[in-house]
Amino acid sequence: MKLIACFLMLLFDLNYTAEDPSLSSIRLKFHNSTSSEKVCKDLIKQLQPYNEKNNPLLLGYKGSATMLMATHVVNPFSKLSYFKNGRISLEKAIQADKNNVELRFLRYTVQTNIPSFLGYSSHLEKDRVFLRESVNGVKENDLKKIITSYLKQKS
Repeated sequence: MKLIACFLMLLFDLNYTAEDPSLSSIRLKFHNSTSSEKVCKDLIKQLQPYNEKNNPLLLGYKGSATMLMATHVVNPFSKLSYFKNGRISLEKAIQADKNNVELRFLRYTVQTNIPSFLGYSSHLEKDRVFLRESVNGVKENDLKKIITSYLKQKS
């Protein structure tokens, strides 16, 4: 009985000490999700607990990965469903943290890569301007390089 009680206490403590995944690992998985349905599904599952209240950035990655799942399925209704659900999550994340450069970059990259008939381009110019004005304030050099390079590519 004591062994079970110790196990339950240890399990309970693990829930409190569990940390958010590292952003570098999330970014890498997101990048790899473009070519792997399995990695994309795993990323969405890993980010399931996050919402606009506990971590808007991870919610933004979950939304973006959910939209990316649309590229891995064949059924048009599934494609649209993944896109709509992901869009809702990404927009909630941005509403929770409007000045987060990485969230705005996620939305910008989605909007520049999806077909126009989906009607998700209303923030395109505003995000581009925001990113150009904000990129120098990004502290992570790798992220700053990625954003700068992408903006140059899309100019």
